[in-house]
Amino acid sequence: MSTHQKSTPLVAPGHTRPVTHLSFSGIQDDGTYLLVSSCKDGNPMLREWTGDWIGTFLGHKGAVWCTKLSPDSSRAATGSADFTAKIWDTYSGNAIHSFPHNHIVRSVALSPTSSHLLTGGQEKKVRVFDLGRPDAEPDFLCDSGVLSHDGMVKSVVWIGDHTGVTAGEDGKIKWWDLRTRNLTTTLTFQNPITSMEWSLQTQRLVVTSGNTVAFIPGLPSGQGMHTLHLPYTPSSASIHPILQDRFVTGNSGDEWVRVHGMDGEEREVLKGHHGPVHCVEFSPDGEMYASGSEDGTIRLWQTTPGKTYGLWQGQASNSN
Repeated sequence: MSTHQKSTPLVAPGHTRPVTHLSFSGIQDDGTYLLVSSCKDGNPMLREWTGDWIGTFLGHKGAVWCTKLSPDSSRAATGSADFTAKIWDTYSGNAIHSFPHNHIVRSVALSPTSSHLLTGGQEKKVRVFDLGRPDAEPDFLCDSGVLSHDGMVKSVVWIGDHTGVTAGEDGKIKWWDLRTRNLTTTLTFQNPITSMEWSLQTQRLVVTSGNTVAFIPGLPSGQGMHTLHLPYTPSSASIHPILQDRFVTGNSGDEWVRVHGMDGEEREVLKGHHGPVHCVEFSPDGEMYASGSEDGTIRLWQTTPGKTYGLWQGQASNSN
């Protein structure tokens, strides 16, 4: 029987529909960080590291599937079911530019210098926009013909200066040289990719597909890929950015957040959500992780329950 303290989550309310995606900033100059959430209510929200609400980005006319912050957190990029991707000023909350598409945008990624934007979605096409020339036509990343994938593009990430990685419902992860716009490597899974996130601190892609979680070096060398098979189908996964000894998952099949060791062993099952868990993400300092659910809430969980951190007030180890 485990005797360690149970994690008591902080609940971040405000959304009115299912939460679709969560993304933390890096650690800022003052040692804090930000959290941005996407939601089917169409109103992405920016929060302090404590979970406290800062502001809402107002302007989309459909569900928002993905929001990501620039490295300095001065910009946010969003992808929406209203057939647009938008760039926002995070200080004012104003939209700087809106990029039209011909179908739902499921994922976005900013380049490290915020000079370019990658988008992907229902059209099966990945676009590259030059934010210095926002009215110019985008470039397309094409594999064969006009498409980037043979299924909906679920995720796009930007790695380093000139590598784009895209994941599709066709079960493929593709690496692209963004200088030449050419495809360089493809990795195929048996099932559709359900999520792919870039863990900057561990330099690994964290991928879910079927009942598989895979940890893949960002720049594929054929070495070091770590794959685990779980007894359920994870919706999302995130690796501890510092210790790299555990990962958390969400699951669309139940309402629980799980913590696993890197050998796949289930360490904790965390209950609190009232609907399937669509997305999970570790904070950049590894002290907590966030989960977003069909129930419209974001829950923040401590990595080390009982520790004083943020809005959690620690308790002495001998307290009842």
